[in-house]
Amino acid sequence: MKSDIRVCSAWREVHDCPVYTLSETCPECGEPAENSAPAPFNPTDPHGEYRRALKRRNR
Repeated sequence: MKSDIRVCSAWREVHDCPVYTLSETCPECGEPAENSAPAPFNPTDPHGEYRRALKRRNR
């Protein structure tokens, strides 16, 4: 899943707090920006199939 909101990849070293942006680079330092949110699921999850089946069963 791709998010539009990005965060400066070097904010821990360069900035006091996270710098969020919509562009590919940080507007303050010029470093590359990375996706700010983790993936909602792990595609290699060994138990994902069982969790989805249980969710479908409980609907």
